[in-house]
Amino acid sequence: MSFRNSTLLALSLIVVGAVLPFTGLYTQFLMKCIALALFAVAFNFFTGNVGLLSIGHAAFFGVGAYAAGYATKSWGFTPEVSLLLSVVVGAMIGLVMGAMAIRRQGIYFAMITLALAQMVYFICVQSPFTGAEDGLQRIPRRPLFGLIDISNDSALYIVLLLIFTLSVWALQRLMEAPYGQVLLAIRDNEPRAISLGYDVQAYKLSAFTISAGIAGLAGGTKALTLGFAGLPDVHWTQSGSVILMCLLGGLGTPLGPIVGAVLIVTLESKLSGLGTVQLAGWSIDFSTKVPVIIGLIFMSCVLLFRRGVVGEITAWFQTLRIKRQHKIEKADALS
Repeated sequence: MSFRNSTLLALSLIVVGAVLPFTGLYTQFLMKCIALALFAVAFNFFTGNVGLLSIGHAAFFGVGAYAAGYATKSWGFTPEVSLLLSVVVGAMIGLVMGAMAIRRQGIYFAMITLALAQMVYFICVQSPFTGAEDGLQRIPRRPLFGLIDISNDSALYIVLLLIFTLSVWALQRLMEAPYGQVLLAIRDNEPRAISLGYDVQAYKLSAFTISAGIAGLAGGTKALTLGFAGLPDVHWTQSGSVILMCLLGGLGTPLGPIVGAVLIVTLESKLSGLGTVQLAGWSIDFSTKVPVIIGLIFMSCVLLFRRGVVGEITAWFQTLRIKRQHKIEKADALS
C-alpha cells in the first residue's frame, strides 16, 4: 500500500509537471519553482519528520549551487556529474555540521546550525572560486551525458522534472519504510525511541545528511537553471525562505513544501512585477516591499491556517471522513 501511495504521488507530479508548460507559464519560472520546491522538500524531510528546526540549510543549498556551477564552468563537467557533485558536497557539509549540532535540542540546535551556516557564508565571501559578491555568472549548459542538448529551456525542464520527481519519490519511500517510522517515533517521543533500543543520534544524523545532500542538489539545479550562483544562495535569509515555504504549505506533509514553494515564488514574481502603484494618494513601490508583503501573508496564514494550506485541507478531509464513519456506525446501531 505504501509503495502504491508514493508511486501515485510521483505519477501525479509527472502529470501536473507535463501539463503546466501548456498553460502559458514561462518555462524559466517553472524550473525555478522546481529548484526551490526540491529545496523545501529536503528541508521538510529533516525538520518536518524529525522535529528539529534547522536554520542552516542555506549553507547546503548555496554550496551545492557553487559546486555545480564551478564544476560546469571551470572544469567542463557535464550536468549529471556536476549535480552529483552538488549532492556529495552538500551531504559532506551536512555530515560535519550535523555531527556538531545533532546532540542539541530545540533553540540550541537551531542556533548552532545558524552559526555554522554563517561560517560557511563568510568562507564563500572570501573564497576566490565563488566569485565573492559577483558570484559565478554565465554558467553554461553543457550536453547531458555529453549527448543530450539541454541548452533549450524545454529540454532542461524535462530533465529537472524527472530529477525532482525521483527525489520526492525516494524521500517518500524512505518515510514509508521502517527507517522513516523510526524518525517519526523520535519526533513524537524521543525517550521512548531510546528505550526501544534505537540509536537516536545516528538516525537524526543520517536524516540530516540526506536532507543536506538533497538541498545541495536543489542548489545545483538552481545554478544550472538560472546560470548563476551567488551569495544570496548561501545567506541565512535563504534558510528563512525555505522555512516559510514549508510552514505556509504544511510542514511534515508530502505535498506541503511543494505547494508552499510554488506560492512563494509566484508571490515574489507577481508582486515584484507590479512596480509602483497609486493607492489612496500614496505611491507604493511593490518591487521593494515584497519581503514585507510576504511576511504579512505568512503571519495571516499562521494565524488562520496553523497546519499550512495542505495540512488544513488534509485535516478537513479527515474530519469529514470521521463524521461519515460516525453516521454509518450510528445507522448500523439503529438498524
